[in-house]
Amino acid sequence: MNPFLQDFVALTELPKWLLAIIITWVLFWKGLALWKAARRNSPTWFVVLLVINTVGILEILYFFLFSEMKFNSKENKKQAKKKPIRKNLSKQKAFIDN
Repeated sequence: MNPFLQDFVALTELPKWLLAIIITWVLFWKGLALWKAARRNSPTWFVVLLVINTVGILEILYFFLFSEMKFNSKENKKQAKKKPIRKNLSKQKAFIDN
């Protein structure tokens, strides 16, 4: 028998309650990660998360790690070069001195 088919048959031998838990787990994390990728306008991540199934591992990593990363775009570089404007510096110093 083909090794791939043997693995698939082994999956069907799992208890139904365990399969239900795994399916619920995967759908929850996949839905959450796809929602966040769509909200952040990340079409590449959306497609990757939609196509690749890793029992929720990739989805969890995206949700907590990759979606929080901010890749430098031209706008971000321009904003990073600007010096922050400090208004009312004298008031801040007076507050600290008291």
